[in-house]
Amino acid sequence: MLNVFEQIDRNKQKSFLVIVGFIAFIGLATWVFSQVLDFGLQGIGVALIFAGLMSFSSYYWSDKIILSISAARPASKSKDFLFYTVTENLSLAAQIPMPRLYIINDTALNAFATGRDPDHAVVCATSGLLQSLNRTELEGVIAHELSHVKNYDIRLMSMVTVLVGLLTLLADWFLRGSRIMGKGRKKENGQIQGILFVAAIILALLSPLIANLIKLLISRRREFLADAGSALITRQPQGLMSALEKISKDKEPLEAANKATAHLYISNPLKNLHQGVGWFVGLFNTHPPIELRIKALKEML
Repeated sequence: MLNVFEQIDRNKQKSFLVIVGFIAFIGLATWVFSQVLDFGLQGIGVALIFAGLMSFSSYYWSDKIILSISAARPASKSKDFLFYTVTENLSLAAQIPMPRLYIINDTALNAFATGRDPDHAVVCATSGLLQSLNRTELEGVIAHELSHVKNYDIRLMSMVTVLVGLLTLLADWFLRGSRIMGKGRKKENGQIQGILFVAAIILALLSPLIANLIKLLISRRREFLADAGSALITRQPQGLMSALEKISKDKEPLEAANKATAHLYISNPLKNLHQGVGWFVGLFNTHPPIELRIKALKEML
């Protein structure tokens, strides 16, 4: 049985290995593309700069964009006293600045954190969540979101999004370039070049899918880490366990959510979990099954 500190260490190690593997995969795909089309470092550099600028602007203003899309309103201490005081107390316990608080007027049960760092963080909850949970359960959920903030998960997912965008861009450039340049290339080392070309085509077609699957895997690992962080902050995993059970019974999708923001929430807001048996089915989920999350929390008791 793992305690909360061992659970956190294990999740950090698995997340690190996944990220290293992701970067290695991008490096391999980029090398194959450059060998086949003679992109060179210049072409790769242009793609990196372009994707980086686009992603940085989205990352820098991500909180404002997401809150606007979600139609969230600012919370106040007088009107949302429980939400405000719970977050204030837990922020002190987590030793991070208190984030700005927002509320989405929706009866669905959900919450998310966003912002580029602890000094510019936002925690947002639905009105349905605030009305349905007692104080102990709400503490578990808010501590989960504060763990995302403290662990810089939003920054990590922004970096992963940049990598996914870069790989997708390179794959698209290769497919376009192969049609334009393919016929005019010199047929040197024909057999090796032919193998590289076939490998590049396969990578170009599969890379966007593989990149997004890795992104979802990282997202699921960070949920386990935030659950463990919640138990560490509150010192009572039962609160989050009870909250997750209530959230799992809520079958109402959150209207303000979409595929681009679904991974931010404590539970999949679209309610489109892929049901079935086997590891393959779970690859396409933004969150790990609630049952597994509760099981992991029970091991910390």
